[in-house]
Amino acid sequence: MPELPEVEVVRLGLAPAVTGAVVTAVDVFDERAITRHDRARGSFADRLLGRRMLAPKRRGKFLWIPLDDGEALLAHLGMTGQLLLRESWARPQDEPHVRVRVELTHPSLHELAVFFRDQRTFGSLALDELTAADAGDLVPGQVAHIARDPLDPLCDDSAFLVALTRKSSAIKRVLLDQRAISGIGNIYADEALWAARIHPEQPANTLSRAKAKLLLAEIRLVLAKALTEGGTSFDSQYVNVNGQAGYFAHSLNAYGREGAPCPRCGTPIVRVSFMNRSSHFCPRDQRLR
Repeated sequence: MPELPEVEVVRLGLAPAVTGAVVTAVDVFDERAITRHDRARGSFADRLLGRRMLAPKRRGKFLWIPLDDGEALLAHLGMTGQLLLRESWARPQDEPHVRVRVELTHPSLHELAVFFRDQRTFGSLALDELTAADAGDLVPGQVAHIARDPLDPLCDDSAFLVALTRKSSAIKRVLLDQRAISGIGNIYADEALWAARIHPEQPANTLSRAKAKLLLAEIRLVLAKALTEGGTSFDSQYVNVNGQAGYFAHSLNAYGREGAPCPRCGTPIVRVSFMNRSSHFCPRDQRLR
């Protein structure tokens, strides 16, 4: 599923097109695309119509567009969700898997549309109230439990390092827990652990403070590099708002490279089952200690 770099690329792409725009039409073609929306509070389409959008925000893998009255259009992309900018005359039926179409009028860009396309329908859009979170940030209620991410200037490194000392579960499991630190999924967990030479099953509380600080630094490096390269695309499941794929896949050292030589020592990368996913690591450099 899209992780922090991919969602941030989408946010950056949406910002100039939606900030200040007014919603002039909403078409929901598949109700599964709004499963996170509380229907008891009214129709998704009716409530969104006529609203003015503010600058998009993100926390971890969640993206939202604040509206002009204390609510937000919340997007979770799931496995294959995409937010695509289109000309106002573009027809959803000309593209596969378009679940929702939102038409906008922008003060300088004039008319345009946003398509929410999702092949596997695990993603969702919703209208959600903004609520005060840590440091006074306003976030949708469905995001209130999500921790800050490593690229957030207000991310509390000390609190994260202390939290590691209290967790006996595998370090990769902790990295995937969005309540501990957000935005990291399977791809970037594997890449950061490879860079820090840590086995994914290493109990978190057995890491020295120096090793834990190194891991956090490597997480930031890999996320920042992926962001500059437009994210990671596999099978066109992730694209930016213009439909272009990211190219960080060419920079991967561990993830998806089963059997390929470790770029550091030449030992074949191994793949093992982990939490209904897979872990990729170097058995020589990333020994379980």
